[in-house]
Amino acid sequence: MCGIFGVVFRPSVGIDPEFARTVVERLYKLSETRGKEAAGLAIHDGRSIQLLKEARAASVFIQTDHYREVFGGALEHWANGEANGAAKKALAMIGHSRLVTNGFQSTADNNQPVWANGVVGIHNGIIVNDAELWKAHPELQRKSEVDTEVLVNLLRIHFDETGNAAEATRRSFEEIRGAASIAVFMNDLESLLLATNTGSLFRLTNAANSFLAFASERFIVQKLATSPDFERHFGKSTIAQVRAGTGVLVSLSDLAQTEFHALGPQNGQLKLGAATKAAPKRVDIVDHTRRARGLRRCKQCILPETYPFMDFDDQGVCRYCRNWRRIQPKGADALAKAVEPYRSKDGSPDVIVAFSGGRDSSYGLHYIKTVLGMNPVAFTYDWGFVTDLARRNQARICGKLGVEHILRSADITTKRRYVRKNVEAWLKQPELGMVTLFTAGDKEFYSHARQLRHETGIKLVVFSTGNMIEDTPYKTGLCGIREGDHGMTLTGMPFKNEMALLRYYAWNYIKNPAYLNESFLDTLNAYYQTFVVKDDFLYLFHYLPWREEEIVGTIRREYDWEVATDTTSTWRIGDGTAAFYNYIYDTIAGFTEDEVMLSNMIREGHVTRAQAMKKSDEYRVPRMPSIREYAQLAGFNCEEALAVINAAPKLY
Repeated sequence: MCGIFGVVFRPSVGIDPEFARTVVERLYKLSETRGKEAAGLAIHDGRSIQLLKEARAASVFIQTDHYREVFGGALEHWANGEANGAAKKALAMIGHSRLVTNGFQSTADNNQPVWANGVVGIHNGIIVNDAELWKAHPELQRKSEVDTEVLVNLLRIHFDETGNAAEATRRSFEEIRGAASIAVFMNDLESLLLATNTGSLFRLTNAANSFLAFASERFIVQKLATSPDFERHFGKSTIAQVRAGTGVLVSLSDLAQTEFHALGPQNGQLKLGAATKAAPKRVDIVDHTRRARGLRRCKQCILPETYPFMDFDDQGVCRYCRNWRRIQPKGADALAKAVEPYRSKDGSPDVIVAFSGGRDSSYGLHYIKTVLGMNPVAFTYDWGFVTDLARRNQARICGKLGVEHILRSADITTKRRYVRKNVEAWLKQPELGMVTLFTAGDKEFYSHARQLRHETGIKLVVFSTGNMIEDTPYKTGLCGIREGDHGMTLTGMPFKNEMALLRYYAWNYIKNPAYLNESFLDTLNAYYQTFVVKDDFLYLFHYLPWREEEIVGTIRREYDWEVATDTTSTWRIGDGTAAFYNYIYDTIAGFTEDEVMLSNMIREGHVTRAQAMKKSDEYRVPRMPSIREYAQLAGFNCEEALAVINAAPKLY
């Protein structure tokens, strides 16, 4: 089971901050034997509770710059706590070294400390009735798979009901089934709460009552007590078990310890001092886990400083906003005129419509059939990563419109093997510009569209892609290529940029020979189909204005178009690769393609910057079910891949 541990240093005792850091790091290393999949901390310095957690072993976690930044900042504040007349507070820290039980460690919310509604907690054990508890409390919002989350929510519910931390603990333990040893901070309680129903919790206290430590095993606090210089700093100390069915409240003002029953009789008659809520000052909770490391962002859009070739002017406006040219579609009349020569006179099929089942292609098929009054044939190329969600949406729309649907399928087993080999090659040397290699296999749809034109005799092929709102120039920017006018399509990239892209790929193939696998010819064909063969398709949104609300509203209303369950975004939900590559971009570069789209929407006046920031926060939550499904389809180890991504060098 996991290792939980922590310390409390009493204020005004003259403890060397550097030695305090050493004590905490010893606890991390000693507790790592109980789990190495993830590590985290919450540190309460009197002004706030700072959180940080990462999917890496504790011994690695404490060497990261981010850990040192968060812990070092709290130590500095604590060491200088009486400056500016502020009353000095204790420094309290709780830590976790995780053995995975419920929920993958690659999802940050599954790691500990877990926090919700002002309660921050760590937990060793397994709550076996967590699903029942979520159902019993529909007012609670679940964010993760980890069982600990329901327990911290229960503590908040019962603390608000009773105003008494001990009674809140007793009521919470009464509801759960399974094993639980916990350490908890509340943002409106000046105490550290320890409790257990198994006895897997031991505390170490020195005679001067200036220091307290706790851990999951007696052995861990024994090793700490006998570690170098410990007695010189803290004097003699004693070890006591937090017995099964009991709890301890440790005051953050004077380290006074009050024991109580966590199971059995009510605790309301106990006089617990700081354990009761008496209009206390609430402290802020700052979660550094998802914070993009203080990235500077454009004052007009939301692009960060890590975006390729980024710079800001004196007003903080980025070069992409400064250089933006408003989108000027040719118009519906021009579209009607462009398709008129292809219109059949006898009702026979007269247009091939590329159809992924995504929002734009779904709307495009609707528009061509119902507004233009043409007789389309829908065409889909399934290369192995078209999702079931996309297939269901294809069926809905083709069925209602009465449109023939032609499917061309790759050798899916082979295509997925190609993807696996390229993902595994990329993981050997993570390079952001090479992420696009994962989707090279789908570019064959250009070839199939041309072939269908020949087979059917239908000359007009329409794509509902190629709008500037969804343009993603960062993908070539990460290859070292400055943006250029590409006519809103990849196929329109200037020749010099095509050659620069080819040189970039060639250099990375030389640096990382693992890319020279059996997928090479398939990838080369993708380059040829995209950049060499002439593009003579018609792009719907070169003519029509792109409006998200109109597009999504129409297909939702007319066809009951289905949305994803793991994101609030409607973009790329039919693409099995998008969740994975966006996780890479967000983790390593600090932005996703959604932020690029939202920034374009700001420039076009579709949303405000505040609205875009809110949507970005929603969209960037990792889509773990989709990521796991993608890994399963391609055949690579999801957790190993995410561990490499999490540990890769960052652009910030």
